[in-house]
Amino acid sequence: MEVRTPVEKTRLSLRLLVSVPILLLLSCHGLTAQTQKTTPRTFSLEDAINYALQNYPLTRAASERVTAAQAGVGLAKTSYLPRADMLWQANRATRNNIFGLLLPQSVISPITGPVLPTTSNESVWGSAAGLLVSWEPFDFGRRSAIVSGARSGEDFANSELSVTRLDVSVAVTNAFLTVAAAEQRVSAAKANVDRRQVFANSVQVLVNNDLRAGADASRADAELARAEVLLIQAEQAEAVSRAVLAQVLGIPNIDVQIDPGSLLSIPPNPNAPSPSLTEHPVARSEEARVNQIKAQEHVLDRSYYPHFNLQSTIFGRGSGANADGTIETGTNGLGFDRSNWAVGLTVTFPLFDIFSIHAQKQVEAANERAERDLYDQTLDDLTGQLRQAQATTDGARRVAEKTPVELRAARDAEMQARARYETGLTNVVEVADAQALLAQAETDDALALLALWNDLALVAAAQGDLKPFLQLLQQNKQGAP
Repeated sequence: MEVRTPVEKTRLSLRLLVSVPILLLLSCHGLTAQTQKTTPRTFSLEDAINYALQNYPLTRAASERVTAAQAGVGLAKTSYLPRADMLWQANRATRNNIFGLLLPQSVISPITGPVLPTTSNESVWGSAAGLLVSWEPFDFGRRSAIVSGARSGEDFANSELSVTRLDVSVAVTNAFLTVAAAEQRVSAAKANVDRRQVFANSVQVLVNNDLRAGADASRADAELARAEVLLIQAEQAEAVSRAVLAQVLGIPNIDVQIDPGSLLSIPPNPNAPSPSLTEHPVARSEEARVNQIKAQEHVLDRSYYPHFNLQSTIFGRGSGANADGTIETGTNGLGFDRSNWAVGLTVTFPLFDIFSIHAQKQVEAANERAERDLYDQTLDDLTGQLRQAQATTDGARRVAEKTPVELRAARDAEMQARARYETGLTNVVEVADAQALLAQAETDDALALLALWNDLALVAAAQGDLKPFLQLLQQNKQGAP
């Protein structure tokens, strides 16, 4: 039985928030992606999730654990079958027997026959063959408890598979949205470079005609160089995010492209009712863990009973030694000289096992109480994470509704600043500031929508199922003009 450590338990608080904020990955400067150039593959978000669920190694490993647990149920059921043991042997040995008791052990070979007055180093052939069939007709529910324990292990493996599938789906969604955000940031950075290039060219013309000071050209060139640096950093972050997505999909050597679909339009308000958090895969996994321990306790409850074994045997033996001390020559003894059969009932009772069983039951009872506490903590964590995700989504939606206003105002301000500069009513600093504001507004507007979609995905993940999120994405796509 698998025992999880407290460190492994703490993954619960991070499981649903596996996604880091989009801008955190986009702001990294020191990591360079190195991927083998192959034929690019394009994925929509739903295609990427389905592909990862089928191909990501963690998902396949979890599926194999389910298969192993199912085989474990079959193994437990074999305890109902009778046991049949066959034996055949031939040996060459001396026949010196001695009178007296020998405690049970596995070193000295047993010997049968009369005790002879003399000893001899002469050896004879001996042989034996037999069949012993044992069957436990009733066991006071012990074998049924073992099968139930195996079934609880299968339930736990299935719940862990659901958790793994949710983790992978959330990770793919986060990686996909991060790539989409990186593409939008690159697009905004390119637009900023183009604007600053045009402005720098116009300033240079004015300077060449002695209509502006040379310092204006230097400032415009500096702003252009800074914009180019930001573009390089944005492209770097985009390459990194693509590498992350390829890794999550299980194809790290493939150049991955994305089809954002309707992710660049504002989503409708979801109206689906929130499912019960007790049905969340993480909660079901903790519940299955509790049931697994209860099954172990049930096995222990059924362990302190007598064991009844109905046994039947048939066997034959041969020996080249005679009772009067003489020995047979040649191959005498290799054949079976005598045969026997027997049928009987054997009852065994583990008298002093009561102490160890009692101690084991105390251990399992404590484990059950601990797992129940963790189950309660799981529900509390899921509730808190859901409320946090919903609050973040509400804020993200309000931001997404405001950024178009910011973008329009920034565009107007940039156009006016350039016009004022060209007519000599302002200086180059005002234009540089207006272009920086416009670049920020374009980035904010593009990322606000993706941040809203990301928060909607977190809400769905906190509820334990990404299907409503994907349905919302499909609904938004169908409703797009």
